[in-house]
Amino acid sequence: MRIAVGGDHAGYPLKETVVSALKKFGHEVTDYGSFDSNPVDFPDITSEVCAAVLSGEADRAVMVCGTGVGACIAANKIPGIRASVCHDIYSAHQCVEHDDVNVMCVGAQIIGPVIVEELLESFLKAEFSTKEEFRRRVEKLNEMERQYSSLKPALSE
Repeated sequence: MRIAVGGDHAGYPLKETVVSALKKFGHEVTDYGSFDSNPVDFPDITSEVCAAVLSGEADRAVMVCGTGVGACIAANKIPGIRASVCHDIYSAHQCVEHDDVNVMCVGAQIIGPVIVEELLESFLKAEFSTKEEFRRRVEKLNEMERQYSSLKPALSE
């Protein structure tokens, strides 16, 4: 599988573990940074990683930031992306099986290298269920995305 990986400075300490584990599992990895602990804005790297998924250059993606939350919010702003914070094994596979998630977000300040390897394995082995109830719900998410993406956001004063 082709996996896009990215993270901010807070995720940097765990990102190399993610890249190494993915390669060890036999996946093709493209690393979009960051490549050191200098401050960087996670939305910038999230945009690049998600663009790879949308273009078909990557099958799925993994984002690593401090908590996983910021990267998840940023990723879910992009039409066609379904991202989830995953810090437990069940969520890591269930988010794919039930919600067709294509970007897993993890927090380097929350989990360590042993757990992240197990999460990656669970996330990447999972497949979207063929059950009608899950397909129907994901299509409703797609419809919400189409509906709300056409609205202009209110500007803050």
